[in-house]
Amino acid sequence: MGVVMNRSVFLRRLAFSLGIGLVIGAAITEIAFYFLREVARPPQTIVITIPLGTAEQIKRGQQPLSLPENMLFVVGDVLVVVNEDTIPHQLGPLWIPPGTSASLELNRAESLAYECSFQTSNYLGLEVRQPLTLWTRLVGILSAGLPLGILLAIYSLVMPAGKSS
Repeated sequence: MGVVMNRSVFLRRLAFSLGIGLVIGAAITEIAFYFLREVARPPQTIVITIPLGTAEQIKRGQQPLSLPENMLFVVGDVLVVVNEDTIPHQLGPLWIPPGTSASLELNRAESLAYECSFQTSNYLGLEVRQPLTLWTRLVGILSAGLPLGILLAIYSLVMPAGKSS
C-alpha cells in the first residue's frame, strides 16, 4: 500500500530542496571564486615601464624590474610597455625603441610565454583569463545548485511524509 503525498507537501519539499541545493551551490562556488579574485575585475590598461639603465643591469645579470615571472590578465586588458631606456627592447611581438611605447591587446584567454629583453631570464609569462563577472558567478551557482537541489528533491520523494492530523 503506497503513501500518497498531497500536492502542497510535494511543492514545499521541492522548494525546500531546491533552496538548500542553491545555498550549498552558492557556498561551494563562492569558495572557489574567492581563489579567482585576481580576475574579478573589468578589463584595464596595465603599464610596464622599462627604466633607464635596464640594459646595463641585464648585462650584469641583475634584475632591473620587480616583475614576477608570470603575470595574470583578463580578456580585454591592454598591456602598454613604455621604454625609458637608451636601447630598444622587445616583448614578444612588441618592438619598443627608446623613448617610445607599444601596446599589446589581450583579446582571448590563453597562456603566453614571450621572449623579453628587459628580464634577466629573457622570458615573461602572461596568463590571460576570462574575467569573473556577476554573470559568471550566477551561472556557477546555478550549475552547482540546481542539480543538487533536484537530487535532494528526488531523495525527498522516497522519504515518508510527516504525519498529518
